[in-house]
Amino acid sequence: MMNKELIDGQPVSLKKVVLVGAGNVATHLGPALCDAGYEVVQVFSRTEASASALAGKLHCPYTTRLDMVNPEADMYIVSVKDSALEKVIPPLVSRHPDAFFVHTAGSMPMNVWKGLARHYGVLYPMQTFSKGRGVDFSTVPFFVEGSGKEEMETLKILAGQLGGKAYEATSEQRRYLHVAAVFACNFANHMYAVAEHLLALHGLPFGAMLPLIDETARKVHELSPLEAQTGPARRYDENVINRHLSMLADEPELAELYELISKNIHKFLSS
Repeated sequence: MMNKELIDGQPVSLKKVVLVGAGNVATHLGPALCDAGYEVVQVFSRTEASASALAGKLHCPYTTRLDMVNPEADMYIVSVKDSALEKVIPPLVSRHPDAFFVHTAGSMPMNVWKGLARHYGVLYPMQTFSKGRGVDFSTVPFFVEGSGKEEMETLKILAGQLGGKAYEATSEQRRYLHVAAVFACNFANHMYAVAEHLLALHGLPFGAMLPLIDETARKVHELSPLEAQTGPARRYDENVINRHLSMLADEPELAELYELISKNIHKFLSS
C-alpha cells in the first residue's frame, strides 16, 4: 500500500519524481513540483534538445532512452502526446512496478495503466501551456482520478501543493472536459489567428482586437456565454452575413467556416 504518512506536507513515498515528457505541460509542472518541495530526479524525452533544456532548468539528469529511466523514483508523471502514451507505459512501469504512475492527458482514460501498475491515476491540469509563458498554478483547476482511495487523496494533496484546486472527475467526464476545452481555447485561439490574417491583408494591426477579445472573455465571468453573444449571427442579420460572405469569396474555406459558425450560433440561441 502507498505510504500515507506526511513529512513537510508530502507523502513520504512520493518525494522523488521522474518527468516522462518534456513538452509544454512538463516544462511548467517541473518547476512547480520543485517549488512544492519535490525532487525531480530525472527527465525523459525522446527529443534530446527538449530533455536537456528541461533538465537544465531543474538541475537534474536526463535520458532519451526508456530503458535508462531511473528505476528508483517514487512517482512517474507522464506528459506525452496521446499517441505515444500507450507505447511508453509498459516499458516504463516495468522499471519500478510499485511506484505511483500518473498521466496528465485530458482525453486518455485512467485504465491505460490497468494490469500494469499497482498504483496509478490521472492529474489533468486544465489550462493552456506554452513553454515561453508562465502559468499561475493557483488559478489552474486539476481534475484527478485515482485507482483507489489513497491514490485519489494523494493526487488531491499534490494538486493543492502545486497551488491549484482539485476536482474529482471520471475518465468519461474528463473526455468531455477536454473536448469542451478544445472549443473554448484552441478553436477560439484559431479564430484570433484568422482575424490576424484578415487584418494583415488590409494593413491593420491585430492589437486593435485585444480590447474586444479581453472584454469578451471578461463578460463570461458574469454572464452565460449565450447571454454574452452579440453580432450579426445572434439576430441572423442576413444582409450583414451575406456581405461578409462576399468579402470572403477569395477564401472559400473561411467563407464556409463563417457560414457554419453563424448558423450554429443562431441555432444555439433559438433552441
